[in-house]
Parts: sequence; C-alpha cells; structure tokens
Amino acid sequence: MLIDFFYTLRSAKLPVSVKEYLTLLEALQAGVVGPRSDDAWSLDDFYNLSRLTLVKDEKHYDKFDRAFGAYFKGVEMVADFTKEIPADWLRNILDNELTPEQKAAIEKMGWDELMETLKKRLEEQKERHEGGSKWIGTGGTSPFGHGGYNPQGVRIGGAGKNKSAVKVWEQRAYKDYDDQQELGTRNIKVALRRLRKFAREGHDLELDLPDTIRSTAANAGYLDIKMVPERHNNVKVLLLMDVGGTMDEHIQRVEELFSAVKSEFKHLEFYYFHNCVYDFMWKNNRRRFAEKFPTLDIIRKYNRDYKLIFVGDATMSPYEILQPGGSVEYNNEEPGAEWIQRLTHAFPKHAWINPEPQGVWQYRQSINIIQQLISNRMYPLSLKGLEETMRLLSK
Repeated sequence: MLIDFFYTLRSAKLPVSVKEYLTLLEALQAGVVGPRSDDAWSLDDFYNLSRLTLVKDEKHYDKFDRAFGAYFKGVEMVADFTKEIPADWLRNILDNELTPEQKAAIEKMGWDELMETLKKRLEEQKERHEGGSKWIGTGGTSPFGHGGYNPQGVRIGGAGKNKSAVKVWEQRAYKDYDDQQELGTRNIKVALRRLRKFAREGHDLELDLPDTIRSTAANAGYLDIKMVPERHNNVKVLLLMDVGGTMDEHIQRVEELFSAVKSEFKHLEFYYFHNCVYDFMWKNNRRRFAEKFPTLDIIRKYNRDYKLIFVGDATMSPYEILQPGGSVEYNNEEPGAEWIQRLTHAFPKHAWINPEPQGVWQYRQSINIIQQLISNRMYPLSLKGLEETMRLLSK
C-alpha cells in the first residue's frame, strides 16, 4: 500500500529518499502510531508521522499536503471548527442559488450592527439552522454562517464562496510561497531586470580584459594583468505578499514571481500579510502568530532606498482597510489604511502588483480604495504590468 504513497510523493517532486521511506515503515512497525480504542487508524496520526519522517524542510510542507490529499482522497479528516459553535450547525446540505433580484433585495448591516447582532445570535441560538435569513447556519441569506449568500457578513467555517465576508470565525492555516517554483517562461525574469543596477564593489575578483590588453600593449608585450571589483546588483527590494483566502487562486503565478525576484535581486527582504497590512507581518505562515515582525520595526529597519513592492489581489471588505478591528483574524487597533500610508511614506519608491484581472478592478470597492492609498501605482501581474512596475521603480 505505502509503496504507491511513496511514488505519489516522488511524482510531486518531493525529495523523499528510500532511506526516509524505510524509516517510516520502521516507525509503523514499532507502533509509534496505531489503532485507537475503536480499532480504527487515525489518519491525522499517520499524516503527522509521515510528514515528520519524510519531509526535511518546511518549504516542502505545501507540496506534501497536496500529495497526501491526492493519495488519500475521499478520506476526510476530523476537524473541530470551534468550541463554541457545534460543527453540525455548519454542515452544508443546501446549495441555494438566488436570482439577481433576490440578492439585490437582501440588506446588509453596518459594522457595529453586524458585530452586535452576532453577539446576540450566539446567546440566543440553541440548534442548527439551514436556508434561513437570521440564525447562524448554512445555505441561506443570513449574514452568519457559510454556503449561502449575504452581501456582507461573518463567515463561520466552510470556504469562501462570494468573497463578501468582513470577518472570518476560524483560525486558518496559510502556506508559504515556494521560492523554488520553476518558471514557465523566462520573460518574467527579463521584465524584472529593468530594475537592476550594477555597481563595482568588494575585492579584486574579476579580470578586466580590455584594460589588461591595453596595459600589456603599452608594456612592450609583457603581460600586465588588471583586475577590477566584481559587479553586483545593488538594488534593494522589500517584498510584501498577501497570502491565504482569495490569494489561493493565484498561488502558482505568485510563486513564479517570487522565484524570479529571489533569483534576480541579491538584496531582497520579504514578509507576508493577509488581505491588508496591519501592525505586524510574518515570514513563516505556520508560525505567523508566534513569530511576529512589528510593522514599525520593519519601517525603521530598512532605509528609504529600498523599493517597496506589495503583491496582493486587494480583494476584501472595505472595513478591513478603513475600520479599526476590521481585520478578519484579530482586532487591530488602527485601520490598515494608516499602515499602508506609513509604509508608502517611508519608502517613496513603491508599487502594488495585483494578480486579479485588470478588467474587474473597477468593480471591487477595496481595490479602488487601495489604489487611492498608493497614488494609483497598481499594476497587473502580467509581463506588461511588470515592465511598467520596474520602469516606475527605476526612476
């Protein structure tokens, strides 16, 4: 059975060796994980053991998760959504399709009313609901739950469907972008090279052939070797990348961009954020709450000569940008707009790269707000958009 699992991981281009596979088999034979009291094997236990023995670098966790899921497809892992809300309430059975007229008739609440109403629902609700317009449930028009439609609400469990939630009731796991992703085309690298500026620095490491020829000729043919400092790319880039949520649709393209940036710029610093920048960012998505990097410290750490590049779809509730406490994950004291303005003021040469098709920008209120905050320096994640971004930053 597990030999096919091993080949599945290898086909996903994971660096898994036979020795590591044998270590997994030895651990299973030794009973490191085994049947529970009901004689059923825990897939979660096997997942943790196999990842521990087969994966030696955290950057491969995402590939492992996808390969594991592909091999064990159809086997669901038990997950506790929340201690306060029973998981049965959030089991989506109804897939209700509303007409445009019905959607237009649904009224949305303001921020304060939305938060206060959710508090009351949690106090009053005693059982599961689906297809309704009031209670926490699924498949209806209530602003609380998932699987239905409401122009503005709090998604509780489930997956995003209409991209209109202003708050999300769950702790979500994001994946680091893979900087080893192979590019489908070299054109992205070529576009990035417009920003590179070379300067001679360091020790005498490089032969200066023209000067050597001239000096040898002037020295009656006696060889006179001339050396010059090696040329290095001295452009400094600060890359801030949106991750998770609606950005999951753009993972491959962003990974290609990330790979290209890492190969083209020697002086690169990068951080992650979700939807909008707030008072902290992170470098490792699995430890984003344990290893925070305060945004103020980032602003103070890097000089004004860094080129600031945001990468994100800017698709979110306007509250996430303009409202204190608007973050979908925690109660931020200051609105995201304040932090974006601080960053753009600290790094005058800045731009925003958006993987969303440019044709939909005008229909997203949050994109329009971000564009205003960054003085319309937003460009699409396309070859033309990258060339325009590099041209702007190189001025």
